[in-house]
Amino acid sequence: MSSRSFTGLKPLTRPRLYEQVAEQITGWIGENGLKPGDRLPPERELATRLGVSRATVSQALVALEVIGVVAVRHGDGAVLTETRSSTKIIDAIRAHATRMPEIIEARDALESKLAALAAQRRSDDDMARIDAALDEMARDIEDGGRGVEGDELFHAAITAAAHSSLLSRMMAEISDLILETRIESLSQPGRPRDSLKAHRKIADAIRAKDPRAAAEAMHDHVEMVSDVALLRD
Repeated sequence: MSSRSFTGLKPLTRPRLYEQVAEQITGWIGENGLKPGDRLPPERELATRLGVSRATVSQALVALEVIGVVAVRHGDGAVLTETRSSTKIIDAIRAHATRMPEIIEARDALESKLAALAAQRRSDDDMARIDAALDEMARDIEDGGRGVEGDELFHAAITAAAHSSLLSRMMAEISDLILETRIESLSQPGRPRDSLKAHRKIADAIRAKDPRAAAEAMHDHVEMVSDVALLRD
């Protein structure tokens, strides 16, 4: 028997179905010469052509949106924002999937503490900004959107209300990574309304100046938004 080391050999990774769909869509974009600003076919049409479920196409489009290849706009569908090779796209999608659990851990640690501090330190103006973000998210969801901008404004308002310059800088450092998880989560069926409900619970605890309840509500919220199809796969 050979005594050679097998350290350099790694198990082969089987492509997930949504990765294959993303690769097919990317190939179709290149073959048809689409440019940034061009609209992709509707999800239903892509699902029919590719012979997969609409849910799988939706997951593939979310993956492409997370890495910045498409933008999904309410009423417009998926719009191409940049072009890349299929290999680079799949590498970026897998890198996102790999780092997502660590991003969620960081969010839980930082944002739970920020919520507690906001409950202790918030001013009336801070509370008004938190409520305004909730209103913005609710309006977008009522109009059929996902509430991404309102969600971002809400968490930014809590960070500001905590009045911690160091924690604020730490949040800024991972803001792009958090945006990945935000898009991923708010694209799950029914998630925007569930997220809005969780936001209101956090806001109520901050309004009541209850640090423990605020931290617990934020922890529960981050746990909820971390339940995404990508990680369940």
